[in-house]
Amino acid sequence: MKFLVIQTAFIGDVVLATGIIEKLHAHYPGAQIDFMVRKGNESLLTKHPFLQRVLVWDKKQGKLRNLWKMLRTIRKERYDKVINVQRFAATGILTAFSGAKETIGFDKNPLSFLFTTKVPHVIAANGVTKHEIERNNELVKHFTSKEPALPKLYPSPQDYAAVNAYQLTPYICVAPASVWFTKQYPAEKWISFINQLPPHLNIYLIGAPGDHTLCESIRTTATHAGTVNLAGKLSFLQSAALQKGAIMNYVNDSAPMHFASAVNAPTTAVYCSTLPSFGFGPLADVRFIVEKLEPLYCRPCGLHGHKACPEGHFRCALEIRDEQLLGSLPRRI
Repeated sequence: MKFLVIQTAFIGDVVLATGIIEKLHAHYPGAQIDFMVRKGNESLLTKHPFLQRVLVWDKKQGKLRNLWKMLRTIRKERYDKVINVQRFAATGILTAFSGAKETIGFDKNPLSFLFTTKVPHVIAANGVTKHEIERNNELVKHFTSKEPALPKLYPSPQDYAAVNAYQLTPYICVAPASVWFTKQYPAEKWISFINQLPPHLNIYLIGAPGDHTLCESIRTTATHAGTVNLAGKLSFLQSAALQKGAIMNYVNDSAPMHFASAVNAPTTAVYCSTLPSFGFGPLADVRFIVEKLEPLYCRPCGLHGHKACPEGHFRCALEIRDEQLLGSLPRRI
């Protein structure tokens, strides 16, 4: 059997789709499994033990030219099943015209009428919201099983070695940034929380290169002597390796939360404008949700974040209390 899984959305979406890889390998251990991502996300899957090939689509430069080039590559592979996790036309084209024996995707994809298997994309059933990994599993359950597999990343021994020097004493990781302003716990709130942490703990601020300035402002303003800015210094898998060894990981509703889920690292997820009930919550065995305790008339203000608070007050973040975050620290540290 030859499978291709397509997920060319953002980093967190790719991480959550790795559950499909786990599921396919469990049911077809001898199969060839390939995975397609957008350029920039391929390092998430470096040396993945269950993948034979990672296809990379450059969506920024020559998007359409590269799309047709990718379609030719896919058609040459003659896949048995192409599984499209996305709901956009471009990946619908790749799926519908892949030449695969079975083409599978969600009914919300504009090209789904050309798929051999069209799956309803259901946000909630019987009043209960499905997690994204459950929605993804709907694409493969008809030839595997009903239970979704958890997402999983595979940092290499080299990735663990790269962060070993940071793991000699107890530490927490804080990923303070988000692409969306209203998903991002404010810097001054992170600082207030960090300043109340035990002095013997190290606090590692993690994130992408673009998060370095935010993390540096937090580091230089915080009075906790153990605060270290690692934003932009670690790869995706190195960050996940560091998170795995933390006594707690503090994250927004963003990609680092999914990294923690994928290595089963203890997680405290801070929700500002969004809700965990949207189906993207943490999945680690040890997990906590932090959000404004009292109901707020404007929360949630949308499925995704905004560049600014629509109401201008950002109370969903500013009224979260330090003790809520401190409450998820292990008692003995």
